Amino acid sequence: MASEPDPDRLRALEARLLQVKGQAAPAKTNTVKGFSQGEVAWRMVIELVTGMLLGMGIGYGLDVLIGTLPVFLIIFSLFGFAAGVKTMLGTARQLAMKAADRSGKGDAAEDKGN
Repeated sequence: MASEPDPDRLRALEARLLQVKGQAAPAKTNTVKGFSQGEVAWRMVIELVTGMLLGMGIGYGLDVLIGTLPVFLIIFSLFGFAAGVKTMLGTARQLAMKAADRSGKGDAAEDKGN
């Protein structure tokens, strides 16, 4: 039923395996970049929503304690929105700086190669 494997094919397979093991790991591709942009977008949305929810929670809590229901809720909702936008802009600035650093290092590496 089962016959012995061909020794020549086994040697060829072992040689190919050794050749593949000896090679360096394949370089990372740029296929993941689309996902990282989506992650950045979700991070910014979460920062905005979190700021607004915190502001609304603080405003509602103060309104319940003081007894002026809509006043502090509206004021702190706006403060939360402003804080969320400020956090989003900080994140965008941070990502822009990282991108500029990466492109600057890439240009410097290209200059050294020439």
